[in-house]
Amino acid sequence: KGIYDEALSSFFRNVDTRSGGDGPDIYKGKICSLKARALLIDMEEGVVNEILQGPLRDVFDSKQLITDVSGSGNNWAVGHKLYGSQYRENIVEKLRKTAEHCDCLQCFFIIHSMGGGTGSGLGTFVLNLLEDEFPEVYRFVTSVYPSGEDDVITSPYNSVLAMKELNEHADCVLPIENESLFGIVNKIHQMISSGKLGSTVKQNSLVTSSAGSAKTVQEKPFDAMNNIVANLLLNLTSSARFEGSLNMDLNEISMNLVPFPRLHYLVSSLTPLYTLADVNVPSRRLDQMFSDAFSRDHQLIQADPKHSLYLACALLVRGNVQVSDLRRNIERLKPSLHFVSWNQEGWKTGLCSVPPVGHSHSLLALANNTCVKPTFIELKDRFMKLYKKKAHLHHYLHIDGMEQSCFSEAISSLSDLIEEYNELDATKGGPRTDPSRLKIAV
Repeated sequence: KGIYDEALSSFFRNVDTRSGGDGPDIYKGKICSLKARALLIDMEEGVVNEILQGPLRDVFDSKQLITDVSGSGNNWAVGHKLYGSQYRENIVEKLRKTAEHCDCLQCFFIIHSMGGGTGSGLGTFVLNLLEDEFPEVYRFVTSVYPSGEDDVITSPYNSVLAMKELNEHADCVLPIENESLFGIVNKIHQMISSGKLGSTVKQNSLVTSSAGSAKTVQEKPFDAMNNIVANLLLNLTSSARFEGSLNMDLNEISMNLVPFPRLHYLVSSLTPLYTLADVNVPSRRLDQMFSDAFSRDHQLIQADPKHSLYLACALLVRGNVQVSDLRRNIERLKPSLHFVSWNQEGWKTGLCSVPPVGHSHSLLALANNTCVKPTFIELKDRFMKLYKKKAHLHHYLHIDGMEQSCFSEAISSLSDLIEEYNELDATKGGPRTDPSRLKIAV
């Protein structure tokens, strides 16, 4: 067995289970039994049961699961209003128990979908709960947005109702679209099967891989898509887990990338998607990694940041990369990127010395960029198509605590957010002037 160290302790407890039940934590030494610092919640049993019967069954503490049997029926109101009030005490108790095992609780990660009822409704209820119970702890939310061809008819309602909660209660939101994840999976699959790479793919290097071989593209596409999100979270937290010459705390991401409270939606991109086994890594190839991070093909939502406006940008680099490489690439890319006039130097960099498995280096770029606006506009349009006809409203309004004003407030919140992005976009291309100095009254 391996050694339990600080890197592992960020995500896992090391529990002594020899005495049976929930034994004491072992803080140093050999790994005894790893238990994820996680709470799994679903209002139906299928997915959680699948986990409990799969290879990760021993990683999740059975006392840290909350399930129901009937689901939320693709209804935000059922998840947020009904199950929220029903399970509130149970959720708070399990959250507190998990938090008590942490020496230095820095951040909560919420991973949820926006289109269904449980993810959007109960997911945002938990977000509000975290703000109430742990107001000083950062709340990072990874939200999976539905596509235009989504098979859940009510997903526009659920997503817009959830967005009002994200606007008001999250510190940072990392929006993700299934279409983008599927596009990345397909791109890797096509490159490998067509032989266009001209080389063998290095073992363990696929961003879609969990088992660590090129064969994993044969898995169900959702497994590969989930692995991309897992890689995002691994890179995001790498500085908290490993040493590096420019380590970055999670609170620094919010501090440096979110200039206005509601504009906390960060577009993420990962590179490389794979590494070739028989290719050295000259600086040209390293530079390509930085260029790729700003291309549409590597974004986890369908967006085009290069032709939109940056409020700020973070580059989280892992592996054999020097500070001089970072600076050189920022200077090289700067002329092609549009930053707001008052934050021309809006770069935040992190350098972690430990690369991901299978890579010599990797890069996660987080951009606070107006390119998220089209995603929100499309969502608003899909919402209005249903709402103008009052279609399916009765399914929501019969839930206690749910009123039609919830819908009008939610769409108003989204419209205001879009308008804030519009106002920023209107400044794009304007003269780059230095902010005027404060005048001192004599």
